[in-house]
Amino acid sequence: MRYTVGIDLGSTTTKAVILDADSAEIRVLGRGITNSRSNYDVACSVALEDAVVDARFSMITEVLAAAGVSDAEAQRSVTNLTMHFREVQYRSQLTTLAGVLDEMIAKDAVAGVAQDDEVEALRAILDSLQAGAGALFEPGARRKSDFFRDIAGSLYMHEAETLTRAGGCGTRSQGPRFDYLVGLYDKAILVVENLPSSGDGFVECVLAAVEMLKEPLPMLANAVHTVAGRALEQVASVGTGYGRARLPFDDAHIRSEILCHGLGAFSMFPGTRTVLDIGGQDTKAIQVDGNGIVTSFQMNDRCAAGCGRYLGYIADEMNLGLHELGPLANEAKRPVRINSTCTVFAGAELRERLSLGEKREDILAGLHRAIILRAMSLLARSGGVKDEFTFTGGVANNSAAVNALRQLISENYGELKLNISPASIYTGALGAAIFAVRGLDTETQATVA
Repeated sequence: MRYTVGIDLGSTTTKAVILDADSAEIRVLGRGITNSRSNYDVACSVALEDAVVDARFSMITEVLAAAGVSDAEAQRSVTNLTMHFREVQYRSQLTTLAGVLDEMIAKDAVAGVAQDDEVEALRAILDSLQAGAGALFEPGARRKSDFFRDIAGSLYMHEAETLTRAGGCGTRSQGPRFDYLVGLYDKAILVVENLPSSGDGFVECVLAAVEMLKEPLPMLANAVHTVAGRALEQVASVGTGYGRARLPFDDAHIRSEILCHGLGAFSMFPGTRTVLDIGGQDTKAIQVDGNGIVTSFQMNDRCAAGCGRYLGYIADEMNLGLHELGPLANEAKRPVRINSTCTVFAGAELRERLSLGEKREDILAGLHRAIILRAMSLLARSGGVKDEFTFTGGVANNSAAVNALRQLISENYGELKLNISPASIYTGALGAAIFAVRGLDTETQATVA
């Protein structure tokens, strides 16, 4: 099967979308996402590998359906299989992390930097992470993030804090140092994240996941082998995003974020005329015509105020996961009026509000409204809001931001249709993949002519 790839290298996440290059219509085969990092080649590779895995799981579902398995049963089986597959991957990443940490602390021990109880504490932490891995991937389990760095980091910090408060597991009176253990993780995760991909390993990991299922479908293993035997051929790719200039693509295969988000939103919702994208580093207000062609846009290009990184900073300050911000803000009874969304002063302002007795949910509701007010200003300068209106980017998954947007759109423009896709964070990558398909079609036409 031939496919094209769109890569959106954002400031916080790198996304990949795979399209069926031979389909007459836009057919998404798979999506992948990872956190962006200093090594953009690795970020692209990991996101693409994740998208290929997603495509193969979709193909397994199709094979099961073709074998007579009901859609509901096939979806349930593959969903459970996917969760166990992620657990296998997570455990493998923990093993890699443990190897890097062991090497680092061994060198520190020889140099006299690390004490015996810190070596013991590290081993206890890593054993605890492995022991608790299964619970993270059970049905209904809630994780702070879907990224290894965040999941492992959160649990590592918790275990390190518990051990150091308890005096550790060694004999040294003051116990292991929390700051030392945290610093060790911070150095190790940079090494682990920037290691090159270990290869596809799909069959081994997915068969291990099949063994973990309590009641696997009899034909599931055969479906896995069938899909693994199908060749996937990448024939074209296009890159976009905040870091597109650093992508390992030539200039002919790079498109601007504006064009890709406009086209991606239009492809998902053909009635789209206005697009608002709030990503990690910037906010874009885009107007498109009846063909998905951008006619005007506005973009905040000076700072990350009011974007995903700002929300991430607030989440860290409140010791919350990003996914917890929206639901908590929706519980507000008396939203606080926030006049500034400057990321630099966010922590100080937040602590001041809390010291004045303001409730967390009321502060968060005010922060979300302030973010959307900034976006409304961009929309107005780009040409206003037209029906239909599509909201994209990672912040579109934040329910409080969506509620604030609905209210402000209604107050300023009346009742308009607001489109939000569950896959909104992939909009830019989708647009890039469509450009890749179009480029392939153009090359084919030129060859025929």
